[in-house]
Amino acid sequence: MRRLQTRSTNLKGAKMENIVVIGAGQIGRAIAKLLTDTGEYAVTIADRAETQLKTVGPETAAQTAVVDVKAADSMHALLAGKFAVISAAPYDLTEDIAAAALRAGTHYIDLTEDVASTEKVKALATSASTAFVPQCGLAPGFISILANDLCAEFDTIDEVKLRVGALPQFPDNSLRYNFTWSPEGVVNEYIEPCDAIVNGQRVKVPALDGLETMVLDGTDFEAFNTSGGLGSLTDVLGGKARNVTYKTIRFPGHNRLMRFLLQELGMAETPEVCLSLLKRNIPTTRQDMIVIYADVTGTIDGQYCRRSFQNKVLPDAVRGLTAIQLTTASSACAILDLLKTGEIGTRGYIMQETIPLKAFFANRFGKVFAPAALAAAAA
Repeated sequence: MRRLQTRSTNLKGAKMENIVVIGAGQIGRAIAKLLTDTGEYAVTIADRAETQLKTVGPETAAQTAVVDVKAADSMHALLAGKFAVISAAPYDLTEDIAAAALRAGTHYIDLTEDVASTEKVKALATSASTAFVPQCGLAPGFISILANDLCAEFDTIDEVKLRVGALPQFPDNSLRYNFTWSPEGVVNEYIEPCDAIVNGQRVKVPALDGLETMVLDGTDFEAFNTSGGLGSLTDVLGGKARNVTYKTIRFPGHNRLMRFLLQELGMAETPEVCLSLLKRNIPTTRQDMIVIYADVTGTIDGQYCRRSFQNKVLPDAVRGLTAIQLTTASSACAILDLLKTGEIGTRGYIMQETIPLKAFFANRFGKVFAPAALAAAAA
């Protein structure tokens, strides 16, 4: 393993926290840039592929290190003495990174949507002296914090609808879609069973089912079941809410064609074939947008009420970040800030739902999710 020395003070002589980001992909690089831009964090980006590390430009101001996550001693050497490690690596490496954080005694943050991986992190966290905060992305992540805050107003909860879309701004194909993040992640969430609460019972529902139409800001969308987005919300809302669903937002017509590919042609049984086909023919785009919608109905002081949240996030042209980079990275960075300031728990497993929305919106990174007026007031 090649490792460079990290800094411990900034130009003003103030102490800087040393952070390791695992994974030099688009999200890992975005996290590093947001953190180094503050002048308060010294960041090392680690990846097993030296060619991937070469994509880390000088504008990121991060150190780099080549490391194999599965090499326990190398990981320990990398993480020892660091304030936190943020995993922006594939979900199948989650347990190895979390185990290394436990051994090194460093805070642990990840972005995984994978339920099984999160369960392994929770198990490791039971013996941790530091905080283990999984699922710190957009959904799960921010959407979980938002939903819990909306639900807190209600005496009884009838229905919780959570809808999130990572979309191209200018779709021009039959799918009305371009990849804005991991193609592997998109295909996986279209195949795996989805958590939900239906009539008070925690259940698994099929991906791509539950198709509905919706209009946001005068634009027509559709939404349907996808896996991973609820995170631990079914644990938190089980026994409290009658219905809880998470659905991905797409432009109309997308669901019908994906059902044809994955279900009628049977590509769900050979996802690698579907993935290869889509990657070869569907381009990626940096001109994307994130659409977020949450809606809760129930009773407050005996009256049937509704509380909703809606926002759209566009790319950050100044920092050269796409909307998916900006939102995913900002969520993880906000959690890191809140750990640093002691505004959330600093030991053991930290659920997203325990993080106060007000503190999240007030944070310099978290305010990207806030409606414009609220974000401006917090600036």
